[in-house]
Amino acid sequence: MNLTDLDLQGQRALIRVDFNVPLNEAREVTDDTRIRAALPTIQYVLEQGGSAVLMSHLGRPKGRDEEFSLKHILPRLEALLGRSVTFASDCVEDAALDVTQSLKPGEVALLENLRFHPEEKGGDEFFAGQLAENGDVYINDAFGTAHRAHASTAVIATFFPEDKAFGALLAGEIDALDKVLSNPEKPLTAIIGGAKVSSKLGIIEHLIGRVDRLIVGGGMAYTFVQAQGGSIGNSLVEPEMHAQALAILEKAQSSGTELLLPADTLCADAFAQDANTQVVPTNAIPADWMGLDIGPETTARFVDAVLTSKTVLWNGPMGVFEMAAFANGTNAVAAALAKATADSGAFTLIGGGDSVAAINQAGLADQVSYVSTGGGAMLECLEGKVLPGIAAIRD
Repeated sequence: MNLTDLDLQGQRALIRVDFNVPLNEAREVTDDTRIRAALPTIQYVLEQGGSAVLMSHLGRPKGRDEEFSLKHILPRLEALLGRSVTFASDCVEDAALDVTQSLKPGEVALLENLRFHPEEKGGDEFFAGQLAENGDVYINDAFGTAHRAHASTAVIATFFPEDKAFGALLAGEIDALDKVLSNPEKPLTAIIGGAKVSSKLGIIEHLIGRVDRLIVGGGMAYTFVQAQGGSIGNSLVEPEMHAQALAILEKAQSSGTELLLPADTLCADAFAQDANTQVVPTNAIPADWMGLDIGPETTARFVDAVLTSKTVLWNGPMGVFEMAAFANGTNAVAAALAKATADSGAFTLIGGGDSVAAINQAGLADQVSYVSTGGGAMLECLEGKVLPGIAAIRD
């Protein structure tokens, strides 16, 4: 069900948000991206004559711990909403119900950290029922936790069989994924980078045969190169993944997916910004040198692949982009995604994790089609898994 299908007039909307934000030592919010992402759904509920009851986790507390209290979020939340928010010192029982049952239309309440109760992660049905008492309708707007079968993300939906919906953020994530995985405009290119083949194996295997081109960059590329007999010096490698890498190359060939690996590499004699560097063929990296970015020839090939695509998924950097000396490949891919979006109307999805940090670092996040907020959830979607938080709303 969509948010617009809910009758919100005079109703308490119990909204699962993702306010798991970083805090400094003074317990102040240092990055409010996730809070901002929840605002459209909250504001829509209020505009429709409802009240909003917000619930979230923060960190990984072991029981009740003031350090992880959501009261630390209140000042930033109130500033962004432009209105006062009532804080409940618990998320269930009287401490919560005394607040949520007296809410008037246009008012907002924030419940205490869900993970102060182990029943949350345990997916406890009784606890989910207690949470459900705080609202008349249920909205899940937390894509970042949609892959968890927790009480507040999945089990609770059974208590709202006719009154549950995706929030604007979660609906946007699902729509973006559908444009890539279900009905993409062709050619479809996936760019998979990062350090390890092992962490992206499920994604690569799911995408082969579905994408027209699969670009493999970052540290994981060296496992593919070594598996084929190349010399990679001191580059990052997973020798135990050789067989899987060769199987992926074979599967790509038999399924008609063009798999692009780096032909040349910017390598360094130390893992340092000021290291000595040289560009060499990726399969001929000298001993004691390590590949830290794709080379200029590879960069040109990867950029061309992006610019000649109508749909592009990017998950993982091309090199050690945190160091300026080795950020060129990643930045070039980011710029190509922005250009493809602007010039040819390509749909470009930045899929979680380091790719989000990279597109933000390049200052281009607002020039691509969609930047996903969910790391683990996005990875599981790309592996073809059904997310419990999404299934619970659709059931």
